[in-house]
Amino acid sequence: MIAHSLFFYFFSTIAVFSSLMVITSRNTVYSVFFLILVFVTTSILFIMIGAEFLGMIMLIVYVGAVSVLFLFVVMMLNISEQTKKRSIRKGLINNISVGAIVGAIIFFELFVVIGGWKYKGNLLVFPNSDLSNTQALGNVLYTDYIYLFQISGMILLVAMIGAITLTFSKRDNIKRQSYFHQIERDKDSAIELVDVESGKGVKIDD
Repeated sequence: MIAHSLFFYFFSTIAVFSSLMVITSRNTVYSVFFLILVFVTTSILFIMIGAEFLGMIMLIVYVGAVSVLFLFVVMMLNISEQTKKRSIRKGLINNISVGAIVGAIIFFELFVVIGGWKYKGNLLVFPNSDLSNTQALGNVLYTDYIYLFQISGMILLVAMIGAITLTFSKRDNIKRQSYFHQIERDKDSAIELVDVESGKGVKIDD
């Protein structure tokens, strides 16, 4: 139990330090690197307290998808203009060095968790061993906190609609489709027979 507590406080310290570096770092690439470290450390903390499902979900969703998406967006947009004043080689070396440090810390954390997984029974005591981690989480989430879960879903829905509304801009001089008008068309309105006089053409715009 002492080793478990020491590693827990050690990983918690790394998580707090990385979260501070995310908001204090001037380079957006470094911020994404430290954000990945925060997600990995938090997932390891979930695994250490017995919530393996939450830890794996954080690794798959946040580290594998969200953080990589942030990194691609930052690299493609090139937000920081001050990097243009520096040499490309120096910026590349700095990115590699910070990435190597973050990667080494993540590798060490995963090594500790995977290596200590066989001592799980001695470190953790589960009050109800009949239920799996996923079943216990589902029982708590959809019974005790069902209203909070529904409210959080509504908040996310309102936030999504608000973001779409704020960023939506109606542009002029653009030909738009009317789906209802297209669905209501029949053979009488879709086909028009024109009696063309001899030696004259037809104006399409009319």
